[in-house]
Amino acid sequence: MTTAAYVIGVDIGTQSTKAVLVSTAGAIVAQHSHAYQVETPKPLWAQQWPDVWLEAVEICIKGVLARTSIAQAAIKSVCVSSLYGGSGIPVDTQGKALYPCLIWMDRRANDEVAWVRKHVDLERLFDITGNGVDSYYGYTKMLWLRENEPAVWAQTQQFLPPNSYVNARLTGAVAVDHSSAGNIGGVYDVKARTWSDEALQMLGIPRHMMPNRLVESSDVVGPLLPHWAARLGLQPGTPVVAGGVDAAVATLAAGAAQPGKHVAMMGTSMCWGTIRPSVDARHGLISMPHVFNGAQDLYVFGGAIAAGASVTWFRETFCQAEIAAAKAQGVDPHSLLEKDAAPLPPGGDGLLFLPYLMGERSPVWDAKASGAFIGLGLHHGRPNLYRAVLEGVTYALRHNIEAGVKGLDGIATLDERLVVVGGASHSNLWMQIIADVTGRPVYTLQEDVEASLGAALLAAYGAGLINADAVRQGWVTPVPRTTPNPHAHVAYSDLFAQYVDLYPALQPAMHRLRGSPLAPT
Repeated sequence: MTTAAYVIGVDIGTQSTKAVLVSTAGAIVAQHSHAYQVETPKPLWAQQWPDVWLEAVEICIKGVLARTSIAQAAIKSVCVSSLYGGSGIPVDTQGKALYPCLIWMDRRANDEVAWVRKHVDLERLFDITGNGVDSYYGYTKMLWLRENEPAVWAQTQQFLPPNSYVNARLTGAVAVDHSSAGNIGGVYDVKARTWSDEALQMLGIPRHMMPNRLVESSDVVGPLLPHWAARLGLQPGTPVVAGGVDAAVATLAAGAAQPGKHVAMMGTSMCWGTIRPSVDARHGLISMPHVFNGAQDLYVFGGAIAAGASVTWFRETFCQAEIAAAKAQGVDPHSLLEKDAAPLPPGGDGLLFLPYLMGERSPVWDAKASGAFIGLGLHHGRPNLYRAVLEGVTYALRHNIEAGVKGLDGIATLDERLVVVGGASHSNLWMQIIADVTGRPVYTLQEDVEASLGAALLAAYGAGLINADAVRQGWVTPVPRTTPNPHAHVAYSDLFAQYVDLYPALQPAMHRLRGSPLAPT
């Protein structure tokens, strides 16, 4: 008689950590999450002490185990994925954290970006790393620490991404997965799949700060230490699988395991990613080795900082009447907003919205970009503006998709269908707008797919419980949601062209406003 086997997948997110206990057939047995807040002590700063994450991982693993009577021996492996940790955690020779991790949304390294642009051969850096120059990237955050925290810099032995730090604590072994290494940007050779001595020298970052052991996301970092096994309620020696950057791990969970597959994750921010064999940094997207078959495939992605955040901002700022009415009726206020916005034509009667409420990432890469409604008239009401916000975020999605298509040159093509996951997938109106703007049939998932499920998939593969074909097939199946309306797509293509033209036209005014004495810095 064969004993059933299970794995635990954990994802460390920006504001919460989640764990899932999953069978090797992909059935979710139990889930648990734990929330926390990002530290933002100054404008543009976003950081976290890593023991907050370690504690959350412990709470979540204990939480899923408390919800089931499955025997310890049946749980065969654990895998932890994590948010993009920017600089990573600077640790000393004993592995002690010296400073908070400067995470992906931290934008303090603007002076360091200017230094790189002035002193480093950018074309060479682009060719080596497949990535660009921005305060998003971890290597510019490392330079900020060098310039502003010299005592920390002097004691730093290594920088560890969040999942690597947790894995090191759980196993005593230090390793960095290739996806996390590549996402740091300027220090990783994307073709050779290793740290770049040339780039490190150009930047003035000592080689010893990059851990020697680089592994695939499905590799076993080491066995779970006995004292951690006792704390967590697992067997000593349980394999701990490396994991990777959560965007790529979530994309894997949604079915993107092979070149051409692509997924849009629409939550607070928007992240669109695809699998490709090569990349050109000049197209404005971010790249890293994929978390599956990473020696050959790259995860290439871009995103908008304020996607769902733009919708939430509009609702909370302008829609108190709908919120009150929805509360009285016991419905979601978005359902009332969508009811009035759905009959409107593309463009909501001549209106465009730029969703740059927190600056913008790819392919714009401008921390001083700002949001805007263009075309406002007395005939516009809340339904017009609400629809414009949904459309504006969708234009940002198409902007990234078109950047991702550039330079393919026959080496890969995108699948016709676009898989959409995240909170936006609950909106029929938004799914139709995405289909109409992109011209692609939209597929969604019936299951609750997040990075924690992708981490569980890697845990099963890394422990040898499933094979590569099972990973490619995945544990979930995208289902058709809607198809583009040809007439709407034509209208949206014209509006999208206007959207793309607006940013360069408005950029000088945006920068002047951000740079005025009364503007926040």
